[in-house]
Amino acid sequence: MDVEKPLWGALIQGGLSRPSWPFALLLLTVLAVLSLQITTNAVFPTWAGGGGLRQEKTLSSASGGDSQPTTCAGFFREGPERKVVMSVADFGGVGDGTTSNTAAFRRAVEHAVRLGKERGGGARLNVPRGRWVTGSFNLTSNFTLFLEEGAVILGENGTIDGQGKMWWEMWWNRTLKHTRGHLLELMNSNNILISNLTFRNSPFWTIHPVYCRGITSLISWVSCSFPSLLAYPSLDFLLEVYDQLSIYGAAAEFYVLPPRLGREVLAPLNAPNTDGIDPESTSGDLQFNFYTDSSTNVCIEDCYIESGDDLVAVKSGWDQYGIGMARPSSNIIIRRVSGTTPTCSGVGIGSEMSGGVSNVIVENVHIRDSAAGIRVKTDKGRGGYVANITISNITMERVKIPIRFSRGANDHPDEGWDPKAVPRVKGIFISNVVSRDSVRAPLLEGIEGAPYEGICMRNVTVLGLGASAKWSCEFVSGFSDGVSPVPCPQLQSNRSASSCSFS
Repeated sequence: MDVEKPLWGALIQGGLSRPSWPFALLLLTVLAVLSLQITTNAVFPTWAGGGGLRQEKTLSSASGGDSQPTTCAGFFREGPERKVVMSVADFGGVGDGTTSNTAAFRRAVEHAVRLGKERGGGARLNVPRGRWVTGSFNLTSNFTLFLEEGAVILGENGTIDGQGKMWWEMWWNRTLKHTRGHLLELMNSNNILISNLTFRNSPFWTIHPVYCRGITSLISWVSCSFPSLLAYPSLDFLLEVYDQLSIYGAAAEFYVLPPRLGREVLAPLNAPNTDGIDPESTSGDLQFNFYTDSSTNVCIEDCYIESGDDLVAVKSGWDQYGIGMARPSSNIIIRRVSGTTPTCSGVGIGSEMSGGVSNVIVENVHIRDSAAGIRVKTDKGRGGYVANITISNITMERVKIPIRFSRGANDHPDEGWDPKAVPRVKGIFISNVVSRDSVRAPLLEGIEGAPYEGICMRNVTVLGLGASAKWSCEFVSGFSDGVSPVPCPQLQSNRSASSCSFS
């Protein structure tokens, strides 16, 4: 920062003109300490203004000209060629739709770890055509799981099917003794590619990266429907401390979608908590019925999602535990995603955001027949921050509340939460939004004592409302231009206009 320049200038001119070894050692030690980012509190990020993520070079974006959409496909770093290639059938697997292949998958992965290290370059495990029933199994670093055309892991006419109905019924009947598993969970992992896959019927969250860096999801589908289900345990990939992992399938197999889409996450619309993509404490640019949790550099694009919960949710820890971990979700792109959720939101941030959420781009998203379109959820006790969120080119049809900021869920992990820990929300840029056949005008509720600042809206149109419909705003401030119906007075401040850059 500029205020530091005189200090360093004095050190260079005075202290370092004739350096002594003790002083040099002390200086290096100070520099090393300053370079560490060790904290037990979520630190509010440096203010970047609208579109700040685009100015950074942490994400690799490529454009193939006017006929090719912008994509972050190049974000994934190709690793070395897999020198070990095996089939799950080599380890006793049988793809007949009845035989349990859990032991075969576990043996295959264990064998891949050993041979991949011995020969270098990692290993690839092929899953041939057939229906492969299995319980949970772990994957590994420097590893590719490849589903050949016609290969299905657990289920009908899809790719990876969690067969979640039995779990949903236990949840509905309140007979669950343990929490439901995620369909695909990534933990402490780096450089992950998910491509050309369909995910169906997750018992709980569908795709959940937590404490990860570098997630690219391309041409995969997440879906939830009610096919004929088998009473086998749900599939739960758990990837822990992995690097250079690829999960993908042959591209020709899957359902017909509009040409712009290539990934699908499906679940019955009444299936509980089947969020498509939940990146938590994550950074990147991809999210469809996907919970991104305390992760960074995440790319989510070209996805179709049907879900009983949020299509894409960005999270980063829960109350005092998230504050203590201080693992934010940042550098996330959510692009060309469409879908429906009758009870929740198309794209949600929070409410568990105690580690902080920043530098998120949401663009070219279509949401239909949903309870909410774009939603930011926080609460007292959360702490943390939400900052530098850019949302643009959003279309909605029959969405009840197109834009909603909500508070007061009163949802806490235990009695140890701190009611004085309030979140900071600053810099949410929303532009070029059209919502048709809406039920209510936008609802923006900040928190008393911690108002949401820098809420910037431009070219936002909500159609289908009654003549008496009005925006509802409390504890928020910002600026608006070209918004219909006329927004609340809190968004008409000229003083906020200078901070609302949509570049």
